[in-house]
Amino acid sequence: MEKLDLTTPDLVNENFEKIAALFPNCVTESTDGKAIDFDLLKQELNHAVVEGNKERYRLEWPGKREAIVTANLPSTKTLRPVREDSVDFDNTENLYIEGDNLEVLKLLQESYLGKIKMIYIDPPYNTGNDFVYKDNFKIDSDEYKDSSGQRNEFNERLVANPETGGRYHSDWLSMMYPRLKLARNLLSQDGVIFISIGQDELDNVTKVLNEVFGETNRLGLISRQMKTGGGSQGKYFSHNLDYILVYGKMYDEARYFRGEISKELKKKVYNQKQEQGERKGEYYRSMGLYQSSLDIRPGLRYWIECPDGTLVIPPGDSFPKTVAGEKTIPVTADGVWRWSYKKYSEELAKGNIEFKESKNGILLGADRKPSKWNVYTKIWLKDRESDGQIPSDLTTKFENRHSSKELGALGIPFDFAKPTSLINYLIDIMNQDDDITILDFFSGSATTADSVIQMNSKDNGKRKFILVQIPELTDEKSKARKAGYKNICEIGKERISRAGKQIETTLREKQKAKAGEIDFENSQTPEEDHKLDIGFRVFKLDSSNMQDVYYKPQDYKQDKLELFEDNVKPNRTADDLLVQVMLDWGLPLSLKIERKEIKGKQVFKVAENSLFACFDNGIDEEFAKIIAKEEPLRIVFKDSGFKDDTAKVNVKQLLKQLSPETEMKVI
Repeated sequence: MEKLDLTTPDLVNENFEKIAALFPNCVTESTDGKAIDFDLLKQELNHAVVEGNKERYRLEWPGKREAIVTANLPSTKTLRPVREDSVDFDNTENLYIEGDNLEVLKLLQESYLGKIKMIYIDPPYNTGNDFVYKDNFKIDSDEYKDSSGQRNEFNERLVANPETGGRYHSDWLSMMYPRLKLARNLLSQDGVIFISIGQDELDNVTKVLNEVFGETNRLGLISRQMKTGGGSQGKYFSHNLDYILVYGKMYDEARYFRGEISKELKKKVYNQKQEQGERKGEYYRSMGLYQSSLDIRPGLRYWIECPDGTLVIPPGDSFPKTVAGEKTIPVTADGVWRWSYKKYSEELAKGNIEFKESKNGILLGADRKPSKWNVYTKIWLKDRESDGQIPSDLTTKFENRHSSKELGALGIPFDFAKPTSLINYLIDIMNQDDDITILDFFSGSATTADSVIQMNSKDNGKRKFILVQIPELTDEKSKARKAGYKNICEIGKERISRAGKQIETTLREKQKAKAGEIDFENSQTPEEDHKLDIGFRVFKLDSSNMQDVYYKPQDYKQDKLELFEDNVKPNRTADDLLVQVMLDWGLPLSLKIERKEIKGKQVFKVAENSLFACFDNGIDEEFAKIIAKEEPLRIVFKDSGFKDDTAKVNVKQLLKQLSPETEMKVI
């Protein structure tokens, strides 16, 4: 039952609503919520130009400056490997990272600067029912958890963003802006970013992308049909479309998009079959050799001899002597051939010229009257398939219902995922090599990873994925929670694992069907020639591995000196330290990592001799001599790991003498 308000009317709110109804363009967002732009209201109520702040074309919102600062602030966090959640940790080149994507993107800046060929993200559409990251650049995460009341074990910074909120658009923009700025740094010069988005923020995110990437680097906008038919959602229209914005790092560097020639186009256009000759049985389409003159190009207006011995030439007023191949310089109104006579003669010899009787009489004969012949060239389907087809900016093939079936087949309950066929399509039209790295920092149910594994299984590719996802809690009443998935990361990791096993099983069955009954238990795997990477290394965002020092020198007491015996936190492992070193040194986290025992100490070898790391104690001169024989490019120790101060100095000098190319550092 509705309760009595028991308060007097809020006249300010009533006046606000009245003004908003009359002048909706004067309603804006401020740091305190919705507000009236009084400068603009003055202009609406004045016939003359009201002097005020200088106008400029740009997107502004409350919190934009803070968003810029947030992107530029360094991070003190690190990534910690989780071997027990990983699949084939030592050999895989795929990464799955749990944590706030803003911090993770900062940590990846050194290791992946300019190395990512493709980014795909599916951020919250901001429909009023989504969550956004509430970034605060002034306080650390612990303080923020206390002040916001969020204290769960995952250190989440997700908050609801209702449409009725005073900073509905501003909070969403403040979330996206720094992440897009950091993402751009990771793209290679020919790299491309694809962003799935709904209509609610399409306009705003376009403006943000124009600012971050540059309007000249916009490559296109794809409209995607999410579903067929109508629906009950939406007040005036049922929403059947969402969009994919496409931007390149550098417009002139991005490769042209090319997709597979559709079956419909092949059937409709390439429908003629060669009946004889070297290309017997191949399909082609005919294309007229005549074209209207676009400019005066000498050498393209000449006589061509037809099968009955007559000559033809494009319509016009300039005519050479009536001899096959005889040329003349055309004037503006003259038609010309697409090829020079030399090119025509070469293609004629190859059998790539067709003469067809023409009812319309387009070409002229030697008598200057319409000829019964027309001249065509053959465009072979086989030749065009490798070039591909320019993709359309409207697609109806990748509906959301497909993703439900995919996840259902894996036994994973999850709604609102994108279908893998959509990601496959975007990867395909990129027209890139098959060993690119693909980043998705709003990874959700890990559709991108599933897609990458699928594509690699089909063409023996070596594509790699980097997925980032905050461990957002699943709804307590959802099917996912009832199935045991506490957060989205658990869903993502399980999906990758199941999808990989399913694809591997399919490959085995195909090989078995092809090769006949064989003993697979004692045979080589079907991927021996090129092992399919279905693994992934899991990392979790955490605070630094190094001890935090909170005391001023005058505060030191005898009982606190033990804090400085080791600058590494007591619960951190050698694996943790290695990852932080790799990030700091700018090495990709996908590099091969091996463990080796040298003089009783554990040594990590990263990418052969790219990096050696030993975090054991008791490092001395004898150990250094053995390491120097390996000639590593880089080597790192714990600062507290040397036998004593003398050993620390001697180890450095020995490495400089015995392996001068080795760069030594300590943590």
